[in-house]
Amino acid sequence: MASIKDVAAGAEVSVATVSRVLNGHPSVRPDTRTRVMAAVEALGYRPNAVARSLRTQQTRTLGLVISDVLNPYFTELARSVEDEARAHGYSVIIGNADEQPALQDHHIRTLVDRRIDGLLVSPTDGGSPLMLDAVRAGVPMVFVDRWIPGVDVPVVRADGRQAVRDLVAHLYALGHRRLAIIAGPATTTTGSERVDAFREALREHGLPLPDARIGHGDFQAGSGHREATRLLALAEPPDVIFAADNLMALGAMDAIRAHGLRIPQDIALAAFDDIPWFVHTDPPITAIAQPTGELGRAAVRALIDRLDGREPHSAILPARLVVRRSCGEPPAPVTTAPAGATPVPTTGVRTTPVTMPPAAAPGSTTPPAPPSPAPTPNRSNR
Repeated sequence: MASIKDVAAGAEVSVATVSRVLNGHPSVRPDTRTRVMAAVEALGYRPNAVARSLRTQQTRTLGLVISDVLNPYFTELARSVEDEARAHGYSVIIGNADEQPALQDHHIRTLVDRRIDGLLVSPTDGGSPLMLDAVRAGVPMVFVDRWIPGVDVPVVRADGRQAVRDLVAHLYALGHRRLAIIAGPATTTTGSERVDAFREALREHGLPLPDARIGHGDFQAGSGHREATRLLALAEPPDVIFAADNLMALGAMDAIRAHGLRIPQDIALAAFDDIPWFVHTDPPITAIAQPTGELGRAAVRALIDRLDGREPHSAILPARLVVRRSCGEPPAPVTTAPAGATPVPTTGVRTTPVTMPPAAAPGSTTPPAPPSPAPTPNRSNR
């Protein structure tokens, strides 16, 4: 097996230069780096990671504990974390907590025992004793997406409050008045924050949010189906279901269709956490999009700042509303009537252009085709 001395001899450089190249040191000239890496490849040299970590007290490895690897949001987040970490010379070990605090603790314990240099965590609950012990022990850590209030750890997250206000304003303009939400676990910051933002936005429009129209989900599709089924069984079912994450939205969509209802003609559907699939659903789903890739990259940069002795900073990035067709078409603009004409009231009525049938040709015995029927109005406008 080739040694670092063999690489140095093959590249005609010192052992120290080989070490600087392998550690990504910026002081090495490009031609020297190329020569060293060619020797590494030709000799099949593989650095001894264990020996290097004992010598440098670094493994060049970060741990990432995410809440649910099957959720496309966290899949994209993990990918951006890996890409950014690799650009800084780090590898990433990923642990999937599957929204279970005990499994989250298992991954944190395992990663710390393996001497990772730092941890990125999206907490599944309000904070376990093991995680808090790791913070107190000085394990470099950054919270991403979710956080634990009162714990002195940098947080990189999105602020969805303005996007939720934009969503409610959009729904209100479409004539929807009975709005419901399927929330995530109240023990998570994202679960409680999204309900609070939704309630606050409804209040701005003078709309209530009774307890009956708050579904209690767990960020999984099954809970979205269950809570949507309950909401649809209410004496006054909602005009809109807003699911606080993408998987619960897909479960709610299945429940709506199981009841023989149409989206958006009979009920509207919106989601937090946009995903690529939402463009391909029928209809495409209106959703709040988080800057997922930038969240992952910013979290890695904050953690590396901590590892390099710089002051890490929290970051809050804005989410945005992506309007599609699952809540209804925007109202048609009101046209100005000619001078002297009697205005026609349009409040609560969606204006639809009427296509006139073609006139029959002179001498023809074929009657003109009847006009197309007007579309059925939304349930919220009935």
